[in-house]
Amino acid sequence: MLPELSHLETEQRNSATSEIDRLSTLEMLALLNREDAAVLNAVEAAVPAIATVLDGVVERVRTGGSLFYIGAGTSGRLGVLDAAECPPTFGVASTVVRGIIAGGEAALARATEASEDRADAGAADLMAAGFTANDALVGIAASGRTPYVIGAIERARSMGALTAALVCARSSALAGAAELAIEIPVGPEAITGSTRMKAGTATKLVLNMLSTGLMIRLGYTYGNLMVNVQPRNEKLRDRARRIVAQAAGIDRGAADSYFEAAGGDVKRAIVMARLGVSNDEAARRLGEANGVLSAVLPR
Repeated sequence: MLPELSHLETEQRNSATSEIDRLSTLEMLALLNREDAAVLNAVEAAVPAIATVLDGVVERVRTGGSLFYIGAGTSGRLGVLDAAECPPTFGVASTVVRGIIAGGEAALARATEASEDRADAGAADLMAAGFTANDALVGIAASGRTPYVIGAIERARSMGALTAALVCARSSALAGAAELAIEIPVGPEAITGSTRMKAGTATKLVLNMLSTGLMIRLGYTYGNLMVNVQPRNEKLRDRARRIVAQAAGIDRGAADSYFEAAGGDVKRAIVMARLGVSNDEAARRLGEANGVLSAVLPR
């Protein structure tokens, strides 16, 4: 049985902001900033749990699975956003990280929170998205009690998939339903119950860590450079050339030449510049290393 909303941490009144409407604009914003600052400490305390979830996700994705996020309202929108940003940032297929939101795509622009109350809808949407036992599912709910998300987690766990809860409360129903849990108790919101604030910030931070950590482990970076970037517009082409120059330790003119010789492939251009090999040889070596640049180049 789900707990009463009035008992949830995310629904409590914040004594520090009870008179926020009486403050000057400067005082009001300073108070909101102080509340947000507490989020960083809450996320830091959860880093070991985040690492455990990430290691499990990496194992699934390396064997052909996908990372799925599912949520309702703000939680769902943040999951879809994080998934949508992975392909342009890291050059991966849109199937590697996927987001599902209660109410479908329409809920991204217009709130349809009524759909979050059905556990069967969460399970059905997950299956309709092609979820399999080889995948990983992160269920996101600030309160940890959203039926839509719990239903999806329960279905995924019954299949043998990896399941993790991302919540901003302690000892929640969602955390109990999942195999693993990331709990970020950020405390009462500055505006009572408005979990788009501190809980939303905490959620965004954790999702950034999970997806970025996954891409690093998959070899889509070299050091802190996004070497798998796909140069599909002028901004990205400029970034790609700068990455080649930085990774290869060469000037911009030389980087441009290698970039063009590699057909716009950042990794091949770097290998060509660093090892003095042809485009074909660079492609061969990268293929043998499953595209992981650090496995081809000496540090």
